[in-house]
Amino acid sequence: MASRPSAGSVTIEDVAREAGVSRAAVSKVIRNAYGVSPAMKARVAEAIEKLGYRPSVSARGMRGATFTVGIEIPELSNPFFPKLLAGATAALSGSPYQLIIAPADPEHGEGYRAIQALVDRQVDGVIAVSPLVDPEWLEALAANVPVVMIGRHDRSAKYDAVVSDDEVGARMVMRHLLDLGHRDIAHLTPAAGFTGIGSGAPQAIRVDAYRDAMQEAGLGDRIRVVRSPNGAPESRRVALGLLAEPDRPTAVFASHDEPALGVLHAVADAGLTAADVSVAGYDDIEIAAHPGISLTTVDQHGERMGRLAAELLLERIAGRAEPRHEVVRPELVVRASTRPPRPRGGAARLRAAGGT
Repeated sequence: MASRPSAGSVTIEDVAREAGVSRAAVSKVIRNAYGVSPAMKARVAEAIEKLGYRPSVSARGMRGATFTVGIEIPELSNPFFPKLLAGATAALSGSPYQLIIAPADPEHGEGYRAIQALVDRQVDGVIAVSPLVDPEWLEALAANVPVVMIGRHDRSAKYDAVVSDDEVGARMVMRHLLDLGHRDIAHLTPAAGFTGIGSGAPQAIRVDAYRDAMQEAGLGDRIRVVRSPNGAPESRRVALGLLAEPDRPTAVFASHDEPALGVLHAVADAGLTAADVSVAGYDDIEIAAHPGISLTTVDQHGERMGRLAAELLLERIAGRAEPRHEVVRPELVVRASTRPPRPRGGAARLRAAGGT
């Protein structure tokens, strides 16, 4: 059972005396600095627990450390982001650092405002999910505070990055759909700002992988990229229009699970099934595995990404200067929402009549 924060005046000197170590050693343990032995960590942690020591936030701020780290996420509604938060929280649970969450303002979706708000509050480091923030702005920020970016594929000497291999993941989906026999495959993706050439955003890489896979399969003339906001209600409306077209696709690959759920809703509304229109997503959010949903998707291992980002940030805070760029390999999770396409047109009529 964890001890309550001390309301008294326990000092770092008291902790050092209790642990039988120097004040500097206690400081190193609290900062998770390099070169601290497991035995030292255990002694200091035991003393902190016993005495109920809680460093003064104001005093730490004056020294340039607050033992808080911030994480900026684009929004609270996307079910994928809690996975990142869970991983980051788990990585920090054994440290003295507290996580502060800052969702981006809908009017400032790029993330500048939320990230700056964290820095203004003197967090010791920042984790951010902001693929559209200008690289030069990030470089300047990272020169003053440790930064780890999630989902940003560009490389920097100033900040670290944790990414999923989005090209591999998207190609897994496309190979699966092509192997099932689909040729009319549409890709549902966000507005052009996320998928512009050279943006480095995960969505842009997935669009490129979709286009490449269609070209390589000799289906370049059937490429269909459909723009839609990420939310399920918005993607449902867009998908209803797509499904009403005479040449509707036999499969839809959505850039995220949330819009994929909207497509599934539209398929049901149109009186269709997975045999008529297969649907695949990307993220493997929790509801995707529900038997009533059973969405084929790509598991990005969000918790692993969040944990790795927090571990890298602690290393940065402790003094590491060399940049790290970590790539997490995704996995395709095949469920009931994708099936071989039902024959259409003349082939379907021949089969119904008993022809070959």
